[in-house]
Order: sequence, then structure tokens, then C-alpha cells
Amino acid sequence: MSLQLHRPDGKGGLEVRAAADEDYRDRLRSPRWGASLRGGRLPELANPEMNPTSTPRAVAFWVVLGVITFVVIVAGYGVGIWHL
Repeated sequence: MSLQLHRPDGKGGLEVRAAADEDYRDRLRSPRWGASLRGGRLPELANPEMNPTSTPRAVAFWVVLGVITFVVIVAGYGVGIWHL
């Protein structure tokens, strides 16, 4: 039994309701969903929040982060913060 198809009848029981077979896409009116375009195809949308980082810059970031981590660990052992 699914509560999506059975609702309380007000007398302590359940009544069966037929599921509405609605397509949510029929209610979309925004042109970005392709409703107003020829053929109903989706438009090409740019993502203004996504600016991909170049590969050399990404590799340099991780290498520098690794070097800084290594220096902090070696300096920590050298100063005596950590012990072997």
C-alpha cells in the first residue's frame, strides 16, 4: 500500500485515489527549457559560475601545497614540536 495512492477518507479508513499522470515538463514556460525553441531542443547555456582552471596552474597548486606541507613537517621535527 502506498500513501501516494491512498488518502484518509475522514472516517478512520483509507480511500483509493487514482494517480494523476501529469508531466511536469508541460508546465515549464521558461525558454531555457526549450519550450519556445524550434523542435523543443535545449539551448546552449553558459555556466557563469564555472571557470575551469588550466592544467599547469592546477598541477603547480598541488606541487606547491605538497612542498609547503613537507617544509612544515620537517621544520616541526627540526624545532622539536614532533618527536621520532
